[in-house]
Amino acid sequence: MLNPINNLNKLFDSRVRLGILSALMVNDSVNFNELKELLEITDGNLASHIRALEENNVIKVEKGFIGRKTNTAYKITKTGEKMFKAHIDALEKMIQSTK
Repeated sequence: MLNPINNLNKLFDSRVRLGILSALMVNDSVNFNELKELLEITDGNLASHIRALEENNVIKVEKGFIGRKTNTAYKITKTGEKMFKAHIDALEKMIQSTK
């Protein structure tokens, strides 16, 4: 029997990264301040998690302006979508195996 835990992605072990990806799966894009407020974390903490996800091609960063203010928004990539769905599927299989 295959153990579903082997299909979990270590990149998504953190509650912060799960939160980031969950928000991006249901929104076209989310900006830095929205993520920070949603997850109730510091700028530095969010920035380090964002960097790790970006380096692994899970999310992409879009910098722009709203009026004269800079705005940094994030979108999930197709690769990130596939990776996150596989992770969630593995979690669901683990839950089903305990019933």
